[in-house]
Amino acid sequence: MPPAKRIAILTSGGDCAGLNAVIRAVVARAEALNWEVIGIRDGAHGLLQNPAEYVRLDPANIDTVVMRQGGTILGTTNKGDPFAYPMPDGTLKDRSGEIISAFKKLGCEALIGIGGDGSLAILSRLARQGGFPLIGVPKTIDNDLGSTEMSVGFDTAVAVATEALDRLQPTAASHDRIMILEVMGRDAGHIALTAGIAGGADVILLPEIPYDIKNIAAHIKGIREKGRNFALVVVSEAVRTAEGSSVINDLYGGQKRLGGIGHVIGEQIAAACDAETRVTVLGHVQRGGQPSAQDRLLASAFGVHAVNLIQQGKVDRMVAWSNRKVIDVPIAEAIAHYQVVEKDGTLVRTARGLGICLGDSVPTRG
Repeated sequence: MPPAKRIAILTSGGDCAGLNAVIRAVVARAEALNWEVIGIRDGAHGLLQNPAEYVRLDPANIDTVVMRQGGTILGTTNKGDPFAYPMPDGTLKDRSGEIISAFKKLGCEALIGIGGDGSLAILSRLARQGGFPLIGVPKTIDNDLGSTEMSVGFDTAVAVATEALDRLQPTAASHDRIMILEVMGRDAGHIALTAGIAGGADVILLPEIPYDIKNIAAHIKGIREKGRNFALVVVSEAVRTAEGSSVINDLYGGQKRLGGIGHVIGEQIAAACDAETRVTVLGHVQRGGQPSAQDRLLASAFGVHAVNLIQQGKVDRMVAWSNRKVIDVPIAEAIAHYQVVEKDGTLVRTARGLGICLGDSVPTRG
């Protein structure tokens, strides 16, 4: 029996654990409706190729084995804004029309885009200009998308960072050291805060809360005075120096990336505490590996709901998680609100209540 409808799916922006679980859920739900699903390669970039690069997602192959895999079987990219696409001669060209034309030639009635705020903003603009239905699925290890309590990839990233703290603690105790763990977080400190609490950190530094090295040193000295010979410090990569600047790495091709604040903090702590420090930068380790159970569940709920929205004729919506339920909100609403760590939020209050130093003060010790 020929399929009743054909829809497309793509992954865009940085990779994370759980993307394949979304793809699997979309294919499984679509199969129940007798719909065909095609996967566009390398995000919208696949639509700029001639011919367009895509693959039919056969339900027989997109199964629970795929759900367990990290990364994305479709490939992804976080380069090349189609509305200002960098050309070989150094100029920028609007190639949005090419993408829209290529998508329409595929004969798809809707697109499911898995991405963060930047990707969803671009896809939403393309959908409006091209007049095709779009459903967004939020994924970002930073968990900074508005209108959803959780995004795909965040839980796994936190689990990796927490495990790193679990592994660093015995070494720190064995060598009388202060261990500094730098974690990802482009602008928000959700990974650092969540993993820091779960991993028993003594100090958690966030981009939302400026730090004073004197407060950190006083806290660590107090820990040592009580007889403990080690300390664990978690630093978000987006934390600024005491002078207010970000630590940026210049990469090949003119690219710039956050990274290195952990080493800056490590040197400052070593000097202020007269102690031996070691710095571990997790980097992309947080993006890879098998997705956690929570990310698989979230991805599955999101994928099923995304297909249901297409079935219901709803467009330009993003699936979201709220109050233990999957919901949907306008994409424009979701990307308009950037969710940073609230300075008086539950987890910040929890950290302070546990006696964790956030850099802006010295926790009271009994």
